[in-house]
Amino acid sequence: MSGYFRNQHHEFDPVWHVQVAMLLALSLQLLLPDTFTFGLHYILPWVEGLLIISLSLTTPRARTFKSLRRRINVITLIATITVANIYSLIVIADHLLRPGIISDGKPLILSAINIFMTNIIIFALWYWEMDGGGPGERMEIEKHDQDFLFAQHRNELYKHPKWKPAFADYLYISAVNAMSFSPGDALPLSRRAKMLMLSQAIVSLVTIFLVAARAVGILS
Repeated sequence: MSGYFRNQHHEFDPVWHVQVAMLLALSLQLLLPDTFTFGLHYILPWVEGLLIISLSLTTPRARTFKSLRRRINVITLIATITVANIYSLIVIADHLLRPGIISDGKPLILSAINIFMTNIIIFALWYWEMDGGGPGERMEIEKHDQDFLFAQHRNELYKHPKWKPAFADYLYISAVNAMSFSPGDALPLSRRAKMLMLSQAIVSLVTIFLVAARAVGILS
């Protein structure tokens, strides 16, 4: 992917933040124990790595990126990471519900932290790609057409009236929603945004209260 998304008001959205987030999510999946991963340990990371390369090749290097191929690639990549992370959580929960299978709580705690962090990254990517039709479309639409209402959009006297959200803003939304089960200062406007935030909160809830709590119980 090129280094920036640029809108007509010369505001920049550094895309390298997104690339780092994708690579971090891939790295976290590699750190999971084989027991909690889908199939062979390295299959999904290799597939995700190929998708990242494909995404870089299919993203047009223009001021405003509008590419159906790029959008298909990025949604496929995010969906793949999402499915892999949820699968790992389901396997851990299944092990916990079967007495006698888990005797060491340390791998569970580390895996719970891994899944929790991956969950934050994944949904930050979903919000970034979804809001207002994606980063290319979002740079040109009016604020009332977006999926999130940011604090900067509620005050017309704000010193940057043409402010547009970047990936860091969606990462903040994702982290706050995962930790406090609330949208923070950015309100979801569309039903799809609300459903995504609900899904993320459910994954966080299961990870924190089922996995982490059970692991601490085993350690004690």
